[in-house]
Amino acid sequence: MNRRTNRLVWIAAIGCVLSLAVGLSLFALQSGISFAMSPSELTAAKIEPGQRVRLFGLVTEGSVVRGEGLNVRFDLTDNDKTVRVNFGKILPDLFRENQGIITEGILNADGVFIADTVLAKHDENYMPADMAEKLKDKGLWQGAEAASK
Repeated sequence: MNRRTNRLVWIAAIGCVLSLAVGLSLFALQSGISFAMSPSELTAAKIEPGQRVRLFGLVTEGSVVRGEGLNVRFDLTDNDKTVRVNFGKILPDLFRENQGIITEGILNADGVFIADTVLAKHDENYMPADMAEKLKDKGLWQGAEAASK
């Protein structure tokens, strides 16, 4: 093998290794991606059972039902659609009815959202920008103007 052929073999080998590394990284990240959506968007979307999503909305008043142990069932709404949520861990201290929350988990085949994480925000001023826009469009969140009233 001459010097030029040797370099081409090394370049090809490095290219293959880099392609494999990028492919494996993208495959690993695919399962960790979660999309944030409201209950209306969740019911309208073609979400496959078992796909991981992030769901946000308001806890419906009177819907919180505590089961055995840590199991809790509640409804999450955006005033258009409502999704039943089951959660089996300790709820945040700030969790309550009519409170905005963000939850992560999967949608099962029955249309029930099985949450593994529940995040309760402390006031109306803390909200990711894209979620605030979606809630403003529904008339559920006024932001800093509501906090000053």
